[in-house]
Amino acid sequence: MHYKTIVLELLSQHSTLYEELRLKRALLQALDRYSSDLKARHDAWKSERAQTKPAASPIQVASEALELAIEELRNHLSAESQIRSISAEPLSLDEAIAYIRRHTPRV
Repeated sequence: MHYKTIVLELLSQHSTLYEELRLKRALLQALDRYSSDLKARHDAWKSERAQTKPAASPIQVASEALELAIEELRNHLSAESQIRSISAEPLSLDEAIAYIRRHTPRV
């Protein structure tokens, strides 16, 4: 599995975050951390999917698990990128409320 390649592609989609990490010379460290996290989440999702879908093939389970793990990372990077971009300028009250609503899980 090429976790670092996947993470690098996802990071490059968030230019502000990518450039900040690159300028701080923290891109490689972040790439290592995010790829380790992606692998851990992939493994966790594989275990969960294997239990909930025992009849599914291992390839199908691994594929679904990777999709879920990538989506989690994509959401995390998107939120982190937004936080970094808005931390440079103060939010209005309406913007802050909208941001909180977008990032609050629905019950």
